[in-house]
Amino acid sequence: MRGFLAKIKGGSVLLIALLCALFTCALLRVPVFEGGEGYELYLGGSSSATIVSTQTPALDKLLHMGVKGESARYEGDLYEALKDRFHAKLLFTEEAAGVTNYYLLSPSLGPGVLLAGRRVNLHIAVGRGQTAAGTPLIFGGF
Repeated sequence: MRGFLAKIKGGSVLLIALLCALFTCALLRVPVFEGGEGYELYLGGSSSATIVSTQTPALDKLLHMGVKGESARYEGDLYEALKDRFHAKLLFTEEAAGVTNYYLLSPSLGPGVLLAGRRVNLHIAVGRGQTAAGTPLIFGGF
């Protein structure tokens, strides 16, 4: 009887550890950006990565383990709100075709990429009445 109870306890401990690991994995896969339209996931580490448009980013991010970045689009200029939300520091900006690109570093996000000699992990583009935000960058253009 004691051997049976020991096996039950051991199995329970293993099951709880597995559930904790799965819960942690699910938390790490939560989408970075809330709301917005045109949510995209990037499967690959470069600007030529596969881009997956999704209406269900949480599920798709959980199913695609190779997600290297993501972005969302919003109506209006949300640069300041996004910068504040991620406690990000502005590194540099550039402007092209009526769009202002802000390159930032946030302690809330992953390691990022090197761009113009600086580590960037948050890219916000504002123009034409819209905002796009991506981490580490917005792939595929805006």
